[in-house]
Amino acid sequence: MTNAITDSAVYNDFSIKEKSTDETKSNELGQRAFLELMITQLENQNPLDPQENTEFIAQLAQFSSVESLDRLNNNFDSFTDNFVANQALQASTLVGRSVTVPSDKALLEAGGVVAGSVDIPSSTGEVFLNIYDESGALVEEIDIGPRASGEMVLRWDGHALEVDGELLSWQSAREGGQPPGQYTWNVHASIDGEKTQLNTALSANVNSVTVGANGALTLNLSGVGAVSLEDVKQFNE
Repeated sequence: MTNAITDSAVYNDFSIKEKSTDETKSNELGQRAFLELMITQLENQNPLDPQENTEFIAQLAQFSSVESLDRLNNNFDSFTDNFVANQALQASTLVGRSVTVPSDKALLEAGGVVAGSVDIPSSTGEVFLNIYDESGALVEEIDIGPRASGEMVLRWDGHALEVDGELLSWQSAREGGQPPGQYTWNVHASIDGEKTQLNTALSANVNSVTVGANGALTLNLSGVGAVSLEDVKQFNE
């Protein structure tokens, strides 16, 4: 007869009652269920046709494999938690900074500047910037003039407008300039003889940062709202 492991002492060695109660609760149910099934099988086997040693060892190997996979899952969960924590730490350094994001709205703070960029697809003989206040009223209509294709960089403080680092000679529609508040920008140009609205990216301050369950960062911006970190075009000084 094939030598089989049937000694009750062996069962005791694998008895669930002998296992430490200090095991991690998330793993305990899977390990207990596996061992209970295996021990029940050994205890109720046919004494005339006992389980072969190779079958017993195969089951132990299967148990070891399951336990290793479970441990790997726990390690991966730990890695994910550490990654999210690291993301949160990095995100905290963004609070209070200014970023440039695709938007047509910006908050002009007292003594502050709104920076923006506009991509001009082709050379044009005229570019206009219209600025609307929070009520939707047009408060500034600025003739920027002809521009070459490429990125146009703007800076506006409510009083003066800089275009690509040069101060534009332009008289504000309001004496003393526009007061602090939220404004909407509309930039349009004559492209191939047609009036075309151009996409704008404007600066905004980061009020807070939200870290999602998957580690994705969402910036909560003044005057703009929630914007994904992936949509940030530039981090301003």
